Parts: sequence; C-alpha cells; structure tokens
Amino acid sequence: MSSCIIFGGSGFIGSHLAMSILKNKTFEKIYLLDIKEPEFNLSHKGVTYFYCDVREKIQSEDLLNISPNWIFNFAAIHREPGHQPKEYFETNILGAENICEYASKVKCNNIFFTSSISVYGPCLQPTTESALTTPQSPYGSSKLSAEFIHRIWLSENPNRRLIITRPGVIYGPGDPGNILRMIKAIKSGYFFFPGSKRIHKSYGYIFSFIDSIWYTMKQNKKLITYNYVEYPTLTIGELASNVKSFFGLYRPIISLPSYILLPIAYLLQSIFGKSNPIHPVRVKKAGLPTHIIPQYLIDEGFKFRFDFLLSLKDWISKKPEDFT
Repeated sequence: MSSCIIFGGSGFIGSHLAMSILKNKTFEKIYLLDIKEPEFNLSHKGVTYFYCDVREKIQSEDLLNISPNWIFNFAAIHREPGHQPKEYFETNILGAENICEYASKVKCNNIFFTSSISVYGPCLQPTTESALTTPQSPYGSSKLSAEFIHRIWLSENPNRRLIITRPGVIYGPGDPGNILRMIKAIKSGYFFFPGSKRIHKSYGYIFSFIDSIWYTMKQNKKLITYNYVEYPTLTIGELASNVKSFFGLYRPIISLPSYILLPIAYLLQSIFGKSNPIHPVRVKKAGLPTHIIPQYLIDEGFKFRFDFLLSLKDWISKKPEDFT
C-alpha cells in the first residue's frame, strides 16, 4: 500500500496537500504528524493523525512501523513576529535532523522539504535559484541550515531523492497570513505603501504551489531545488491595484517612508499590543523587496495556472468568509 507522511500535517500547506492527495488518490494512506490535531476531517478513509514534536527524536513504535514512500517536511516555525530567535533554530534545525534520522530508520528514500525564499535575504534584483544565499533573519538562517541537513541525508544513499522548494508567501483559502492582512488593510483604509510601491513582493497561490509539488515529484531527479512564486511577479503597487479592482475600491493608497511608518507602528504596538494590525516587524518586512524568479520551473515548462487576480477569484469562490 502506497503511503506518505506529512510532518506539519495540521498546517495550512499540509492540510491542503492532504486534500489534494485524497482528491487525486496519489497515495492510499496519509499520516498527518503535528503537535496539534488538524482541523482536517479525520473521518476520511486512509487518513491517520499522530502527535509528533519534531524537536524531539521520533521513537514511537507506531511511527517506526510505517514504511512511507514519501515524507513531506512542512514542520516549521515561520510566523514573524511571534517567536524568539532561538525558537526558529530549535524547531527548524532539530526538526530537520530528527526527520532525516527517522527517514533513514524507516528506509524512506524520498523527502520533499519546504524551505523559504528567506534564505536569499532581501532581493532588489531578480533572484533565481543560482543566487547567493545570504539570509538576514533567524527564520531564513534556520531554513538554510535545514537545507544542508537534508542534503547530507541525500548524500548517504545513492537511491535517495530530495526536493527542496523555496516558496514565497503562500496564501489561499483558510490562511490568515500576509496576503489576507494586506487585503483587509486595503479594504479598511489603513494600508500604506512602505516607501516605494514599485518594489516586488513574491507570493504563491496554494493550489498552484501544490501543482508544483506533483510536477517536480514526477521528474524523477535525485535533487531538485526550486523557487516557488507566481510568475510573473507583481510589485506591491500592482498587487494593491488588483485588490482595489477586484473589490471595487477607489480610495487612494499613499506611500509613507519607513522612518514615518515605523514610529507609528511602535506607538500603536505600545497601545494595542497583539491586537495591533500595524506591527513594526510587518512594516519592516513589507518594505523589503523580494524579487524572486522561479527559474527552474520556467526552464522546465511548468504552467502557472493563476495570476494574482485569478487567485482572488478562485479564493473567494472557495471560501468567501475569509474576506469578511
């Protein structure tokens, strides 16, 4: 019986991947591993949940008796703000070590690992997979270290395969992250361009991202490292224009330099705390360019199904309550 394990299976990407597997019957058995139970409907035939903290060695007899065809490693701490620097390293590096050790124990020769475009640091110029990796955050540094750990695992056996993806901001139905926050800020009238509206921001729609997972798995190469963002990428100004057009909004959006926005964000943070929608960390991130190019997929002929406007139409058709 074909099977897969999804570490981080209760998360946004893991849940959507599980639904895709069920729809397409890619595997007969799915094991979802996470520190929290998934909202995913566990009554589906062939789906099993196990509690698993990847910061600890995986020693459960139930898990050691599984022989998965593929392991998907989505387990990570990635939200910024919200965590201390050491937490990114504890989860993302120890998680990589423990999952690779587990894969060796159960003789699984195929791992799909989700890294991040954060390994490149801010990218003012178009940046492909061949660019120098210069992470400037604990998250990006921990993800780059985790890539090396997976590569060491790959080198230990000639029969192993490893796919490393470096996605931008992944968004879509059920995700409350940066893209939805931007949309709600624009709709509510408190969105400002953090400096230039011409900087690029790299993002990926969940269903197209999952297309890329199946696409690269079918290529049967020993090692693939690929960026995932929608192509062509848009500037933050173009993204905002798409949102305004889609929702019929006409209020102008003004640009404010970071040296003005940041003091405002810190003031609001001191007043409202966690409920503050304009968080200083998010203001800083919004002003950093991430001009990522998915060159590997372009060269391989991958078809990008969604531009940003089409993704909004698809998203609202699937989960309109996200936008209320």
